[in-house]
Amino acid sequence: MNTVLASDLPLPKIGRGKVRDIYKVDADRLLLLTTDRISAFDVVMAETIPMKGAVLTQVSAFWFNELEGVVPHHMITANTDEIIEQVPALQAHRAAILGRAMLCRRTTVFPIECVIRGYLSGSAWKEYAAQGTLAGEKLPAGLVESAKLEPAIFSPATKAESGHDENITIARMREIVGDEVAYTLESMTRAIYTLGEELAREQGIIIADTKFEFGKDQDGRIILIDEVMTPDSSRFWAVDDYVPGRGQASFDKQPLRDYLDAERRAGRWNGDAPPPPLPASVVDATSKRYLEAYRRITGSELKI
Repeated sequence: MNTVLASDLPLPKIGRGKVRDIYKVDADRLLLLTTDRISAFDVVMAETIPMKGAVLTQVSAFWFNELEGVVPHHMITANTDEIIEQVPALQAHRAAILGRAMLCRRTTVFPIECVIRGYLSGSAWKEYAAQGTLAGEKLPAGLVESAKLEPAIFSPATKAESGHDENITIARMREIVGDEVAYTLESMTRAIYTLGEELAREQGIIIADTKFEFGKDQDGRIILIDEVMTPDSSRFWAVDDYVPGRGQASFDKQPLRDYLDAERRAGRWNGDAPPPPLPASVVDATSKRYLEAYRRITGSELKI
């Protein structure tokens, strides 16, 4: 399977994120093309990670299918043949989109990252350890790193064009989108996470935290968009390796992060672009982590 650093399809390109290229199909539809780009510490690497784009697209497709009847969403299809049938201009570009493209409904996107935390980790743990709060709101005393949060905590953030998203209070979210939308976004976030956390646990993965995006479609419905419970948008832990009171190994970019951390400690990288070149062993280990996450979540090997 080809690796893709940047795509060039015969459609108007209307956006480019760290990982995804976004194309306009028509007034009602978009094509999301997930490349094999990878970022860490807000820096995009020069190398690609084989199969990463397909893993992210097909994990999202798996969840969108599981969520039918739970929440409305934007996926029309992630099947390459069906995409080409609906968008014939892509016929000669099958190799470039194979497994990594998703045809979606267009929406007006809410400027909120809907983060939900089932466990106390990452930036949430750092804030809690320092201040006993999360996004400025008090949490119970005595929690340890990686502690299970019951109930899970809804912790919205503002969407940043570059750099880190900023955690905000629910009160601030209401000011941005209004009370009714804020209530709907939180309710949908909790419903999706509850289903996802339960199904993933059965496959041996804890979804410690994750983030969702939502938009309003042309019928005025609020629907789930973008990626869903992937290794890039979530913190995945192995059920059989979980021990509260310490950090947990993640099912995502851990080999990459470990390598970059070592380069920083050795003084060979200052944390800014350009990043250091990645050894083939790090690229291979990272690709295997993504494929293992797919296998664990879906219960099958990724076949493209």
